[in-house]
Amino acid sequence: MKQKPNLNFWKLWNLSFGFFGVQIAYSLQSANISRIFATLGADPHSLSFFWVLPPLMGMLVQPIVGTLSDNTWTRFGRRIPYLFVGAAMAVLVMLLLPNAGSFGLSVGAALWFGACALMFLDTSINMAMQPFKMLVGDMVNEKQKTKAYSIQSFLCNAGGLIGFAFPFIFTAVGIANTAPTGVVPDSVIYSFYIGALILILCVIYTTLKVKEWTPQEYVEYNAPSEQKEESANWIALLRKAPAAFWQVGLVQFFSWAAFLYMWNYTTGTISDTVWGTTDVASAGYQEAGNWTGIVFGVQTLGAVLWAMVLPQFKNVKIAYAFSLLLGGLGFALVPFVHDQYVLFVPFLLIGCAWAAMLAMPFALVTNALQGYGHMGAYLGLFNCTICLPQIAAALLGGVILSLVGSHQYNMMFIAGAMLAVGALCVTIIRGKSSD
Repeated sequence: MKQKPNLNFWKLWNLSFGFFGVQIAYSLQSANISRIFATLGADPHSLSFFWVLPPLMGMLVQPIVGTLSDNTWTRFGRRIPYLFVGAAMAVLVMLLLPNAGSFGLSVGAALWFGACALMFLDTSINMAMQPFKMLVGDMVNEKQKTKAYSIQSFLCNAGGLIGFAFPFIFTAVGIANTAPTGVVPDSVIYSFYIGALILILCVIYTTLKVKEWTPQEYVEYNAPSEQKEESANWIALLRKAPAAFWQVGLVQFFSWAAFLYMWNYTTGTISDTVWGTTDVASAGYQEAGNWTGIVFGVQTLGAVLWAMVLPQFKNVKIAYAFSLLLGGLGFALVPFVHDQYVLFVPFLLIGCAWAAMLAMPFALVTNALQGYGHMGAYLGLFNCTICLPQIAAALLGGVILSLVGSHQYNMMFIAGAMLAVGALCVTIIRGKSSD
């Protein structure tokens, strides 16, 4: 078996560049979904239920895409056909979702339309996102994995920075940020339109620049166990999975539950603590919605900067745990901040956790999976450690909100505590490249 060659910076860059566009779409979704559904008429205690759909679809779609693409060989590549089809579907849905309140539907019908559109949007984003992770697993050697995923993390966060800022930017140039009751403002609608255009252009770039290995080349660079992928019984694969697969998954559980609450409750939190209103029809709430994108962008900027620091740590576990603790501190500070600009401090800290969550789990798991075969199927299954905690957190969100007094800012304390538990769980991780 030949060793996978070292790839120069631009080849590593091109493998992940389409992720920039995918992340713009994902950031528009994560920053604006609660705002959209609250504007359509959803109650804060039921708001988290709409967040069940994105991770549920990710959990269903990504293992299927991983398994199918393990056995797909076309003249366009092995993984690329899936990311291109997923991106095309995402573009279509991004043109529909923000218009859910503009079709003259009742509140209930608009919410159902929005929920269905969200389901299809997240399905397509997941279909486009997963192949980028698998391209790195396929074509990058073990020594360069951390660097490759760090580049992917950088592009992911850079795309997020752009997507998060769109509603604020469009409002600044004069596009309406308020609308009749039950209608999503034009600033959000146009953001989705431009995001869809950038997404398809970025994916086209990757499809033109990346040439996947042929089946013969793949055989030369992969162990026999990685070549024989005619069938993949998911239960059997899980039974054979290395311990690190489950240990990192436990950390993922607490980490992603925490961020689900951030995405769900930040607009309501800062609308209350900074703008002093909980009325979703008010101009203040919509300004808070725009500012949510800005602080999420600050979080992303913090992640981009922290992603450059992470490779300097000699011990991966220390870097991972320390990053999660910084994020937990950031969450705990949010409810105490009443100035919109001071909010930058806690969200920079939250960005440190986000950078580690994007780069380190997949580096640890793909290294542990060397020699196991079925890389695409395993990474698809590992995606469940991202999806399941979000589903659990979404189902319990309304109950927890009631228990902590119905003030949305209290959910930031819950998120901070979860990241602290996740940092503690990092200590149990064992396996290659964990120390």
